[in-house]
This record gives sequence, C-alpha cells and structure tokens, in this order.
Amino acid sequence: MAKGSQQKGGRATPKGTRSGSGPSSRAMPSSGRYTPPIPKEHKVSPPWVPVVMFGCLGLGVLMIVLNYLNMLPGDANNGYLLGGLALITIGFVAATQYH
Repeated sequence: MAKGSQQKGGRATPKGTRSGSGPSSRAMPSSGRYTPPIPKEHKVSPPWVPVVMFGCLGLGVLMIVLNYLNMLPGDANNGYLLGGLALITIGFVAATQYH
C-alpha cells in the first residue's frame, strides 16, 4: 500500500450510504437511534438464595478455621475439612443461582 492511502480515522461506511442499507436490513427499519432489546423476562431470586449462599460460605470457612485451631470435638481431622469445603461449594453453587 502506498504511504498516503491508509486511512487513520473517519467514516465507517462510504459517504452517501446508510448503515442499514445491506441485504440483511430489510427485516427491520432503521430508526437511527439505539433501542435496547426487550428482556424476555425479569428474573428475581427468592430471598432465601443469598441467605443460603452467605450462610454456607461463612459456615464452611468457620469450620475449616476451627478445625485448624483444634476447637471442634475430637482432634483435627479431614472430615471437618471436607465438610467445610462441601459447604463452600454449596455456597458457590447458590451464588450462580442468584439474579
């Protein structure tokens, strides 16, 4: 390419054409203004979803910390760690259901 033939900005379409003049634009007329899509439905989570989410996350972390501090019944064992990780996992799954 020649040095002077590169464009550094300007129009995206050639002058005199419309952005909606292609073959795929025949279905909807172009209004010139952005119209956001209409939402199919407005989803609202039940109030128990964030309670379960934060409760499981908090209890899981608390169970793991108390296990390392030897404050749970019995010695520190892997059962408490797995239980804490299971509660944290349930909290993450509940977080994906929150809208």
